[in-house]
Amino acid sequence: MTTRESEAAAPLDLLDERLRHGGGWRAVARAGWERLRAGDVGPLPIVAGLVVIWTVFQLLNPAFLSSANLVNLLMESVAVGVIALGVVCVLLVGQIDLSVGSVSGLSAALTAVTFVNSGWPLPLALAAAIGAGAAIGWLYAQLVTRLGVPSFVATLAGLLSFLGLQLYLLGSTGAINLPYDSGPVHFAQLAFVPEWLSYLLVVAAALALFGAGHGLARTRRAAGLSARSTPLLVARSAAVLVGGVLAVRYLNQGRGVGWMVVAFVALVLVLNYALTRTAWGRSVFAVGGNAEAARRAGINVRRVYTSAFVLCSSLAALGGVLAASRLAAANQASGAGDVNLNAIAAAVIGGTSLFGGRGSAFSALLGILVIQSISSGLTLLDLDSSFRFIVTGLVLALAVALDSAARRSRAAHGRA
Repeated sequence: MTTRESEAAAPLDLLDERLRHGGGWRAVARAGWERLRAGDVGPLPIVAGLVVIWTVFQLLNPAFLSSANLVNLLMESVAVGVIALGVVCVLLVGQIDLSVGSVSGLSAALTAVTFVNSGWPLPLALAAAIGAGAAIGWLYAQLVTRLGVPSFVATLAGLLSFLGLQLYLLGSTGAINLPYDSGPVHFAQLAFVPEWLSYLLVVAAALALFGAGHGLARTRRAAGLSARSTPLLVARSAAVLVGGVLAVRYLNQGRGVGWMVVAFVALVLVLNYALTRTAWGRSVFAVGGNAEAARRAGINVRRVYTSAFVLCSSLAALGGVLAASRLAAANQASGAGDVNLNAIAAAVIGGTSLFGGRGSAFSALLGILVIQSISSGLTLLDLDSSFRFIVTGLVLALAVALDSAARRSRAAHGRA
């Protein structure tokens, strides 16, 4: 067998350098099909679902895809999206946190009490709120790793306890208003990126994507591994550039791109880098896939669990501060209602497995877009909120079913 024949017979993946030699886009399609057969569906189902949701609501109400509504949709997605980003961390290690809503409400109350009632400087008040969230995550990790308490039970107890602490902090009034001229309220309600800078950010994102992909490809080639070809990297970055410019141009017809949205996307990118390009990220996936095997491989499983719980609660606290800033108040409803369930549902709907070991930071972004799109669309149709719960529940059930089917497909493919 010749060298070319042996290369052609070798398995082909989407990172394979041979994609730029003769195979072309047909080879890309073949590699993609092989990944789908193996159960690696990636974000395709959720992206397709998002397109369907947007199409249906646009047909029912032409105002849905208006620039004004999309700007509002994105701004409303951020607070719960940040909380969902933390939920992704604990789901990746095969755990769960049922108290993220209560932790977000507690942080909102703590910020209001220290900043408004006690007159603390804003940075100190924010540090106290997020630090409290980190401490709560550390406490959960000790209960789970040292005492063997299931995370379901530990965080369920936290849900009740921290809700009670939130009500105690708010006192008899039950609500504390944040000053409209304060930094957090301005950031969450009125701070938008200048038009020229929004385009510059898109260009920077496309260049950074190409630079990161090119650096990874060069590292893989130096190690003798397959890598994405340069034409594919250029095409991917060009698609991001064109899509980003068109999206920003459309949003700028309304109020534009909020700085809070930019901050959320930046958080997603930072966590994605940490999960995909660092030793800690590899340890997270290893522990989520098989904790015992990870322990035998020398990974400090207890430390990984602790980092996941601390990140989850810290991001829940940050989400609570953003939600209070968006509302310009902290009250008894902060973090209550459907905040808890929406944050968990967003992570799962976005593609993070409930069984651990599979998912990404982008799961939170995609999932919260789906949930907020459903909420916004039904609100524009003037339908009762009961429909929102029904539709969101059905979408969640479908996402879990797809995840289970993908797991069975990967197991069957592995045995084959």
